[in-house]
Amino acid sequence: MKQLWLQSKKYFWFFFLSIILIPQIALAQEEATPGGFLGGIEAVFQKIVDVLNLFFYFKIGGENGMPLIVLWLIAGGIFFTLRLKFINIRAFKHAIDVVRGKFDDPEDEGDVSHFQALAAALSGTVGIGNIAGVAIAIRLGGPGAAFWMTMAGFLGMSSKFAECTLGQKYRIIKPDGTVGGGPMYYLSRGLSAMNMAGLGKALAVIFAVFCAVGSLGIGNMFQANQAFAAVSNVLPFFENLSWLFGIILAAVVGLVIIGGIERIGAVAGVLVPVMAVIYTLACLWVMLVNITSIPAAIATIITTAFSPEAVAGGAIGAIVIGFQRAAFSNEAGLGSAAIAHSAARTDEPVREGVVALLEPFIDTMFICNLTAIVIVLTGVYADPNAIDLDGAQLSAASFATVISWFPYVIAVAGFLFALSTMISWSYYGQQAWGFLFGDSTTNAYKILFLICVFVGSVVNLGPVLDFSDILALAMSLPNLLGCFLMSGLIARELNNYMSRLKSGEMLAETTKVKEPVLK
Repeated sequence: MKQLWLQSKKYFWFFFLSIILIPQIALAQEEATPGGFLGGIEAVFQKIVDVLNLFFYFKIGGENGMPLIVLWLIAGGIFFTLRLKFINIRAFKHAIDVVRGKFDDPEDEGDVSHFQALAAALSGTVGIGNIAGVAIAIRLGGPGAAFWMTMAGFLGMSSKFAECTLGQKYRIIKPDGTVGGGPMYYLSRGLSAMNMAGLGKALAVIFAVFCAVGSLGIGNMFQANQAFAAVSNVLPFFENLSWLFGIILAAVVGLVIIGGIERIGAVAGVLVPVMAVIYTLACLWVMLVNITSIPAAIATIITTAFSPEAVAGGAIGAIVIGFQRAAFSNEAGLGSAAIAHSAARTDEPVREGVVALLEPFIDTMFICNLTAIVIVLTGVYADPNAIDLDGAQLSAASFATVISWFPYVIAVAGFLFALSTMISWSYYGQQAWGFLFGDSTTNAYKILFLICVFVGSVVNLGPVLDFSDILALAMSLPNLLGCFLMSGLIARELNNYMSRLKSGEMLAETTKVKEPVLK
């Protein structure tokens, strides 16, 4: 109790500045100049987005061509799927065995278990994007975008394996005993070992900058924005009180992120399975009610994926939207999940990479597809009366056609999904910030993160979504380049691991009888 009190005193100023003082200043300015402060925030975001779009969304093939950044992600998924001989298929069963604890060794170094590392990473991916992101994809790219999200998830399993294997291999144990890992470390240390120290350091710094800033978008402001949309949809009390919602959400996030990866892993280990089960059951119920229409819905998704008339931009438009939303949802190729998986207790880098490949499957190929089928089944996405609904509101309206009270469940799920994503991305951003400026400065990042929770709750979706997309996808540039350069190392590590697995050597090591601990 005494320790808790001391910690509370230590962080009092942190909470005061983050969730009380800053919003009050914002509100005072808003009252003095209606639309001034919040309108100014949106204007600034729009200007930033306009500049970033010129570079990151450069299109190959003209106005309706493929954005270079999306092509980069597709190339990464295809490359690692072929280079690693379809690791996304042949290691799937082994991944489940590892998560079940079959290969756990409590004496291994690390902060969290395989399951907790997976849950922490999944809490950063299984989020509001699974509810709102899929709806946005279908709204912008037609039902066919869901097909390309699935393909992106399948290919992303291989990319996720590669980056998380490197994250484990090149992690460091800091003086305080905590783990430092992720692209910042494997880009600098891994490429240095290949006599490319200068390039490695440059890529590491670029990634850390994109991650520290990007975490404020993809893992923060968009989540807060759509959580508010879901909650205000069923609680009209909040409609004109977005600032109050932002303060409440920032307070809850702040209480969790102070505890670091161990607390994040523990919270995620409870939240993620519960949320996933509730949401899956709801999707299955809607599908059961419309069971005779399921084949037609699936056929619509597949046929419109290749139809030139599917959406503006045709099939290319559906591919672009699908891969954008998949990257936003499962983060494969971005390198973010490697930060969480680096903290897992294991001395086998490939083993954690195998665990990580489950993420795109669970997040995109399973949960996102359930959402997509529900939206297409109900036909709400094509209803002219629902044209003003976006994201979480469109998903809620789809469920409401079968379960009238389900928007309330969507509101709770949306809030919890957003919360779990934000606490995981706060850790990613904090690790990137610490790499750039030192661990002693991370309190400043935490303050900034909580301020952005408030900002995300009060600005419009458009600039927030664009800003989030650009910075998230930008992380893939240095990350995948480094992974490409180290692909030979990854392949050798994988071959060595699989040969030892087939021989039974590793399982024998984890089942050795240990000396009993005297109490």
